[in-house]
Amino acid sequence: MSLDDLPVVEFAFPGPLRDRLVAAILSGTKTSTSGLVLGYERSNEPLPVVGQRFAVLDSAERRVAVIELTEVRVVRLADVDLQHALDEGEGDESVAQWRAGHERFWHSAEVRAELGDPDFTVDDDTLVLAKRFRLAHA
Repeated sequence: MSLDDLPVVEFAFPGPLRDRLVAAILSGTKTSTSGLVLGYERSNEPLPVVGQRFAVLDSAERRVAVIELTEVRVVRLADVDLQHALDEGEGDESVAQWRAGHERFWHSAEVRAELGDPDFTVDDDTLVLAKRFRLAHA
C-alpha cells in the first residue's frame, strides 16, 4: 500500500502548531497523541484501531510520513497518565501542564467550530482517545 492509498491523519490545524507536531513525529519525539471522542462521534467516524496506518499531513496538505497505531485507549480526561503526556513530545513535564495546553486547544474557536458548539468545554469526565503510534515510514 502506497502513501497515497492510506487514510490521512492531521495533527492540529495547518500552521505553526501542526508544523511543530509533524517535526516531532519525524524526529521520533512524538509517539502519542490525544483526541476528543466527541469529535469522532460528531463526524460519525469509527474510532481507529491498533494496527491501522495513516499518512501524516503537513500544513501544505502533503503526505510526509506513515504512522501505525500500537495502542488505542478511551480514558477520562482526569485519567490521562504522565507517560502519555510525556510521549506526546510537546515538552510537557506534568499531566497538569499537558492538560492546560490541551484545554487551550480544545477550547479554541477552531475546535468549537469543528464540533459545532461555540460553548464547548472539557471537564474531568470528558472522554479522550489516547493513541500511541510508531513511525512506520518517513
